[in-house]
Amino acid sequence: MKAIVIREFGPPDVMRYEEIPDPAPRAGEIRIVVHAATVNRVLDVAVRRGEQAQRGVELPLIPGVDCAGVIDAVGDGVTRWKIGDRVCAAGRMPLDVVAEDGSGGTGRSGMMGIKRPGGFAEKVCVPASVAFALPDALGFHEAAVVMRHCPTAWNLLVNIAGLKAGEWALVMGASGNLGSVGIQIAKHVIGARVIAVAGTRERADLGLALGADHAVDYGSQDLCAEVLRITGGKGVDVLYDNIANPKVLPQAFHALGENGRLVTAGAHGGPNVTIDFFHLYDKKITIRGMPGSRDSDRPKCFAAAAEGKIKVQIAHVLPLSQAARAHAMMEGDPGMGKIVLDPSLG
Repeated sequence: MKAIVIREFGPPDVMRYEEIPDPAPRAGEIRIVVHAATVNRVLDVAVRRGEQAQRGVELPLIPGVDCAGVIDAVGDGVTRWKIGDRVCAAGRMPLDVVAEDGSGGTGRSGMMGIKRPGGFAEKVCVPASVAFALPDALGFHEAAVVMRHCPTAWNLLVNIAGLKAGEWALVMGASGNLGSVGIQIAKHVIGARVIAVAGTRERADLGLALGADHAVDYGSQDLCAEVLRITGGKGVDVLYDNIANPKVLPQAFHALGENGRLVTAGAHGGPNVTIDFFHLYDKKITIRGMPGSRDSDRPKCFAAAAEGKIKVQIAHVLPLSQAARAHAMMEGDPGMGKIVLDPSLG
């Protein structure tokens, strides 16, 4: 099969498009013919540059922290899945041989594409316990993006912030992957009133196209003043931020109202941000950081996407052979929407 292999850290061209043996599923595993794998700024691009040593990256490596495709082989003991099933898998998973339900092994785990072969390949093996079935109405490209970002956004807004219908939600980074998904979950799934925020008018207005009630361009508008005007001086109930921009987040923080909640799973624009502690205690604000997601939410995300409540933003779909180009494109435009690699395209 063809796969992207990294044998040394460095610029995009260290990723080699190579012919390697097909992987064989171990007991309790399935093999997926990959039709989509997303490119991620930290877990792919920064890993390839050698900037994620804390994750224990081991070379050589097949990158790709997610995949969507069709099962073409199953290992011993697998009865839940069959050849031809459409599935998606991503993130942290057992590294040892485990049973179909995930039991057994030593408990060692790690992310696919970092501690075990990833989705930048024509085929990949994963434990049967970490795969999720895809609705027929959801395409592979969309499914891979949903799997990567929607459960994190869902967890932050539904489980951690406890956002309710009718409440105000301020979504930072409206044109980004987590921002655009957050807008749609807040509006179309929860029924909240949403204010989308970005650094340009064009990117802020993308939030309106996704369903936000209002859009604020902090490049030309006073963020806090505008949010307070929109909410009639009340402020927002939930601030959803995964950027930690040290110039912008303090303004957004002041837009939080009584018993407001700030939730986050990212800090690539920071990480150090100054906040007003008087506002924190006076308004009884809660700040919760929560990376990752809950497995029980993934089917809900797929269903919402299949129903059209969540539409992921895909900027480009490229053949697997153009993985290096995809990395270079992402480095050149950090604000770019999602890039998906499709091995079936070559």
